[in-house]
Amino acid sequence: MNIHEYQAKDLLKRYGVAVLDGHIAWTPDEAEAAAAKLPGPIYVVKSQIHAGGRGAGRFADDPGGRGGVRIARSPAEVKQAADAMIGHVLVTKQTGPAGKTVHRVYIEAGCDIARELYLSLLVDRSTGCVTLVASTEGGMDIETVAASNPEKILRVSVDPATGISGFHGRRLAAGLGLTGRQAASFGKFVLAMYTAFVGLDCSVVEINPMVVTGAGDVVALDAKIAFDDNALFRHTDLEKLRDEAEEDPKELEAEKHSLNYVALDGNIGCMVNGAGLAMATMDIIKLFGMAPANFLDVGGGATKERVTAAFKIILSDPNVEGILVNIFGGIMRCDVIAEGVVSAAREVQLSVPLVVRLEGTNVDLGKAILARSNLPIIAADNLADAAEKIVTAVREAA
Repeated sequence: MNIHEYQAKDLLKRYGVAVLDGHIAWTPDEAEAAAAKLPGPIYVVKSQIHAGGRGAGRFADDPGGRGGVRIARSPAEVKQAADAMIGHVLVTKQTGPAGKTVHRVYIEAGCDIARELYLSLLVDRSTGCVTLVASTEGGMDIETVAASNPEKILRVSVDPATGISGFHGRRLAAGLGLTGRQAASFGKFVLAMYTAFVGLDCSVVEINPMVVTGAGDVVALDAKIAFDDNALFRHTDLEKLRDEAEEDPKELEAEKHSLNYVALDGNIGCMVNGAGLAMATMDIIKLFGMAPANFLDVGGGATKERVTAAFKIILSDPNVEGILVNIFGGIMRCDVIAEGVVSAAREVQLSVPLVVRLEGTNVDLGKAILARSNLPIIAADNLADAAEKIVTAVREAA
């Protein structure tokens, strides 16, 4: 689960992470009133959407204008900036061309910025540790920095068995060129960040930029938090921070049916059981020249109703030009999948090519159900055969 910047800062502040004063506003008038509560004379008006690159983004109705993060020098200018953002669609490199509608803005006090740095915490699956990632290139696209200047990316792993210590912060501070008061402030910042990361069961906490002020203090100028969904049962208060308007409707519908679904930008819909098999299916679709439209894992205990729901969700994506069902039945029975596929195909009046590969428990029964359906379902013998057939079918249909 992701949350907005202002929500992330409020949570981090509770753990002692240094952030600037700010207020949320839903209307231009509220934005002006919020600015009046801040010291000034500089204010920052920030569009609140679940996407990065807001400052470099552009509004769909004013593509040549200013972005989603603007400087204002009076409460009246704050109101003008908020009026130009609220209710308008902001397009950034992370939203895609459709953009996201801005429903609220965050009004923040200005800051005396001496340096911009980068800091994030994440779970490193390769080491089983929480890893701190830092860079002197704050405010930039960290993926670009990692690709073009990997030597500017610093990493320090923290063993969860022992937790964080002062030397972790000192090592990063030295790599970032921080000394004296700056290094001391950074050490406190890192300790608070780690405490928040663990306490909130986060999967990622990113501060970009993290700034050093003229006085030598380290402050979070932006903040992003993603939580481990599997741990949310321990944090019922965090559920209240969820903004469903920022989420893909297909993903929300999938969640209602306990389906693991992630929308992608390809044209081949995928329905698979098991995350590893799903990743392999997506990879082989790419290998044969097309791209997956989604990741969808129906799980090991799916029912006919869940399979039908999964099928409908896939077809609700207008970019889907074909569907590949790839099932290896262990706990999941192939006949259950077949019944769900047939039921859904009839209900939605299937209009795109469908390839089904079944293997495992009750596979013969599943294949018989598909054959008796008299639907235009293309059977496949293995994964490579299935990928080749769906790509060929989509190209022929086009």
